[in-house]
Amino acid sequence: MPITKQTIAIIGAGGNMGSAIAKSIAGDNYRLLLFDRAPEQLGTLTEEIQQVQPEADLESMNCPHESSWEADIIILAVPHKAEKEIADKIRDVATQKIVISIANPVDGDFSKLTTAPDTSAAEELQQWLPHSKVVKAFNTTFAADFGQPLIDGKQADAFIAGDDENALEAVTELVETAGFNPIIAGDLSVSGTLERMQLLLMQLTIRNNDEWLAGWKILRN
Repeated sequence: MPITKQTIAIIGAGGNMGSAIAKSIAGDNYRLLLFDRAPEQLGTLTEEIQQVQPEADLESMNCPHESSWEADIIILAVPHKAEKEIADKIRDVATQKIVISIANPVDGDFSKLTTAPDTSAAEELQQWLPHSKVVKAFNTTFAADFGQPLIDGKQADAFIAGDDENALEAVTELVETAGFNPIIAGDLSVSGTLERMQLLLMQLTIRNNDEWLAGWKILRN
């Protein structure tokens, strides 16, 4: 973990995934800037975090641009359909910064991905933020997994993909802090595979009625 405290902006912090990520990393060496379109949700989130981590460094923000301007790492905890709008708002302050895409571009009934077969949500985000270091992470984990990263006695794996080695190292530390076993799957072109993996897991979770507590695990000798 870096000695200097890193500042992380979580855009969409009031949602299921955004709040789960915030809770899982708030007690570590991070300053968290929280933004959500529904600001009333941030008050509840802040109270919940401070009850467990009274020393957590948290601040609710009024806009994604200001949040991203102050941040070292920007987490877009928003649906895929909202990423383009956010990217347009933060592009000028996200230069050379790590931007994490957690989105899974699935349709309403979880039957297919909405992106073209030759791309992914993360690769689209990289096109929209050409001067940022986009990393795919946390898309293969459900919100419930953050509260219980040990499933059936095994630590859930969390896959990471990106083109910048320093960004991958920083996000690996973040994934470890959140309680998962980080696995660097490859460069950003692997993101499509990770998104298809999670679509499959969503489909199996619904079919098996697993209540959204499920994850991936690579087993080795």
